[in-house]
Amino acid sequence: MPHIFASSINYKQQIKFIIMQRFNVPTREDVNENNQKTFDALKGKLGFVPNLYAYYAKHDNALNDFLAFSSRRSTLSNKEQEVVNLAVSQYNGCTYCQSAHTAIAGMNGFTSDQILELRKGEASFDDKLDALAKFSVAIVAGKGHVSNEDKEAFFSAGYTESDLVDLVLTIGAKTISNFIHNIADFAIDFPLAPSLELQDA
Repeated sequence: MPHIFASSINYKQQIKFIIMQRFNVPTREDVNENNQKTFDALKGKLGFVPNLYAYYAKHDNALNDFLAFSSRRSTLSNKEQEVVNLAVSQYNGCTYCQSAHTAIAGMNGFTSDQILELRKGEASFDDKLDALAKFSVAIVAGKGHVSNEDKEAFFSAGYTESDLVDLVLTIGAKTISNFIHNIADFAIDFPLAPSLELQDA
């Protein structure tokens, strides 16, 4: 029996190694010329190529397609988009995006305590952002099915149907990244976001 148990562990370790090999993050030399140019632009702008973006480059066109989609002109402000990104990434359990957007939200003026609250899907410090955070979570949790009360709270906070379209697009873009990392589980190259469970303990 111990021999069988040891063999089982060894097999699982082998599978884990194979999976880790498969989900490696490509370097500049591993991607096509078009993606290499994008890598250079990202490095010039950010100082590095985030692993998430690099992983998109495993597909010849996905990186530039995603960047164009996620950086489109929006009716939501940068701060509002970060509210959505934090709440959705937390709900979807994506540690990479929680960490990346904790850093980005800080750059957009949110405090550490506010960021933790936004990850919980609320914002007691701002009524309008609170409505946005709660509606974002309601959309994701309900797979788009939300109550009339949820809709009314969103619109009563001052948002429009144009904002609603932008909100769903923002949720869509962030969900794509959440799912990519949840599947591939490559290294997080941002300061690790604190666990909400530990914060609440």
